[in-house]
Amino acid sequence: MHITVTINGAHIFAATLAQNESARAFAALLADGALTLSLHGYGGFEQVGALPARLPRNDTHIAAAPGDIMLYQGDQLVMFYGTNEWAYSRLGRIDGADRADLAAVLGAGDVTATFALAD
Repeated sequence: MHITVTINGAHIFAATLAQNESARAFAALLADGALTLSLHGYGGFEQVGALPARLPRNDTHIAAAPGDIMLYQGDQLVMFYGTNEWAYSRLGRIDGADRADLAAVLGAGDVTATFALAD
């Protein structure tokens, strides 16, 4: 399943959702319409924001890379522009993500991200 991720109303990325229960629950949230989240920079490698509902977790120890979209603790969405290793549930990945482009868009302070099912 494909989604779009729009950062600060200007930068649009295509993304592909993972094939797991967490990602299917995330897609179900988007079925009611686009979801806009306030994301806050953390650690110089990710943006984190609260989801409006808890999603099922299937955490595994993952080495996250730029472009990864993860679920943390069942109620936090994390978008990576750097790397980190932790227990996450994979939600998806930005297609063709370039580390430098993602760092430029996501690494300059807090952002607003809108997630929507692709047509």
